[in-house]
Amino acid sequence: MSGIVEPTGTETAHRLPDPQDGTGLPEAPTGQNRTIRNALLDAALEVFTERGYAEAGLAEIATRSGIPLGSLFQHYGGKRGLYLALWEEFREEQERRTAATLSAERDRGVDDPITLFVAGARAYLEGAWDNRRFGRLLVEDDGPTGFDALRRQWDRAWVRRNARLLEVDEKRRAGRVRVRVLTTVIGGAARELGDCTDEGEAREIVDEVCGILTHLSAAPG
Repeated sequence: MSGIVEPTGTETAHRLPDPQDGTGLPEAPTGQNRTIRNALLDAALEVFTERGYAEAGLAEIATRSGIPLGSLFQHYGGKRGLYLALWEEFREEQERRTAATLSAERDRGVDDPITLFVAGARAYLEGAWDNRRFGRLLVEDDGPTGFDALRRQWDRAWVRRNARLLEVDEKRRAGRVRVRVLTTVIGGAARELGDCTDEGEAREIVDEVCGILTHLSAAPG
C-alpha cells in the first residue's frame, strides 16, 4: 500500500481473478444488494481485524452481519472475495481523496511538481489514518493467496504515476530509483499509521513524513 494515486484515464485497476471461476470482484452493487454487501463488508472487516484473515470464520461474519451465509457466498464467494472487495474499496477511496487534493491544488494555481506530490502524499497518509482499521489488517500481511502479487502490481503502477507527477524521466535509472524510494517511504508510513491508535501521534507522523518527502523529492545537483 503505497504511492500517490492520480487517475490518468489510461490505466485500469488489475483485479485478482478467482482461481475457481476465472472472475474478478463482483460488479458494483445497487439498491438492496448494496445494503447487503455493505453489511457483509463491515462484518468481515471486524472479524478480519480481530482474528486475522486465516483464522476468520465465514459463519461468524454472516452472524455479525445478520445476512444468511448463502447470501455471503452469492455476493462474494467466500473470504477471498470479501477481502479483495475491502481492498478495492480502500484503494478507490484513496484514489478519490488524492485526486481531489491534487485538483484543488492546481485550481489554486499550484504547479510545482514537488509541492503537488507532497500534497498528494499528505492526502494519502491522512486517508490511511482515517481507514486505519483496514490498514491494521494490511500491516499483518495476512491475506488471501496471491494478494501480495496483486499489491505489487498496484505498487508498480503507483510508482509510474508518481514519476509522471514529479516529472521524472522514467528512462533514467536514477530517476526511477528516486521515485521508488519516495513511494516506499509513503507505503512504510501508511503501515505505521495503520498500527497507530493516537490521533496526535498520527498527525506527527504525517507531518514528519511530508517533511522527509520534500527533502528527498528535490532532484540532485
